[in-house]
Amino acid sequence: MVQTPVNELSERARDVFRQVVEGYLNSGAPIGSRTISKLPGINLSPASIRNVMQDLEELGLLSHPHTSAGRIPTESGLRLFVDGMMQAAEPSQQERATIESRIGRGGPIEEALSQATAVLSGLSACAGIVLVPKREPVLRQFGFVQLSPRQALAVMVGSDGSVENRVIGLPAGVSATALAEAGNYVSARLSGLTLHEARARMGEEIHAGKAALDRASQELVSRGLAIWSEDGASRPILIVRGQANLIDQAAAADLERVRQLLEELEGKEEIARLLDSAREGQGMKIFIGSENKLFALSGSSVIAAPYRDGEGKVVGVVGVIGPTRLNYARVVPMVDFTAQALSRLLA
Repeated sequence: MVQTPVNELSERARDVFRQVVEGYLNSGAPIGSRTISKLPGINLSPASIRNVMQDLEELGLLSHPHTSAGRIPTESGLRLFVDGMMQAAEPSQQERATIESRIGRGGPIEEALSQATAVLSGLSACAGIVLVPKREPVLRQFGFVQLSPRQALAVMVGSDGSVENRVIGLPAGVSATALAEAGNYVSARLSGLTLHEARARMGEEIHAGKAALDRASQELVSRGLAIWSEDGASRPILIVRGQANLIDQAAAADLERVRQLLEELEGKEEIARLLDSAREGQGMKIFIGSENKLFALSGSSVIAAPYRDGEGKVVGVVGVIGPTRLNYARVVPMVDFTAQALSRLLA
């Protein structure tokens, strides 16, 4: 359905629509015409309000659930409200202080990111999520330990002291001497480079005939470096906190939706790809329900904002996930402030 622009709604329709949306977001329950007629500033009879609601329903902005006399906003209606009518409420001084104190405690950046998800979860009553920047390790040492004639253990020591192992297949006829030479070559020639840089340097030296390795050892080094790059690219680093917030009293009546959402949160790779799409934009991203097929069944919304390093480069995304009836006016500025606080920390 084509989205109806806000300016094409009459003032009366906008007033009624706003009251339905805000009432629903606050209570999670359908809003009836009699409830709206009693609100200050609404000088309409219940019958007139019902007529306006019917018009809004025909436009696809409201729906009439079950046998209830009230209406709730559709996903299209929520999108119209968020994009064109919402009056954002900036985080309070106390909320800003809480966010900054939690993520500024010192320690590794991963701890700050974990704290960011925890504080967002607590303040928004949603699940907090953060996509951690992909940081390739910098090589310090590299070696191979033969496990069998056709397998070896590739051991990488990073500049930060981290040690990682991967089992790789061996080209036919590789000797223990060749394994040692390959490891020594990487440690001597490629130390101090990221994996991407090491692979590029290796390729340049092979192309120029400067790699002092036989063909089998060259293949071994290339295979050893490639396995980490491929593994890192396919493994999302996603932190999720506060899933329990998604099981509230209002959700109790729709446990199937909650179960579906919790299953979606377990599939971190899919959510990481969704958040990664927010890295491409310059600001806030809001995904409402079935606008993204990942949440078509659970009817969930994601609010996400990118955060940047000291050079202004987008390195990750922070946000929340919750039901479509979450308090957008309060949560959107809160996520944005958290992203700005993380950017200041990384500057």
